[in-house]
Amino acid sequence: MSNNNRQARIGDWYQSINGDRFEIVALDEDEDTLEIQHFDGAIEELDFDTWMEMEVDPIEPPEDWSGSFDIEREDYGVDLELTAPNDNINPLDNFE
Repeated sequence: MSNNNRQARIGDWYQSINGDRFEIVALDEDEDTLEIQHFDGAIEELDFDTWMEMEVDPIEPPEDWSGSFDIEREDYGVDLELTAPNDNINPLDNFE
């Protein structure tokens, strides 16, 4: 990992030296701060000085963003294990 010498841009993803992945989601140049959203959904505000001292590497956005939404399987509102009652019916079985 190397020191961060990059200009912070909204939408860029990074990985810290401890493996945390996050995206820059807001910049406030008047306050000299930026906000990052960790993959687990937590939001953190950093000042630009802290950002410049962080050891991070740029990464590609993750393919599975569900971590940032903190959604469990039960939260989908349907039982993904059950099949519809007509799943095994062949429409030709009733054709005469």
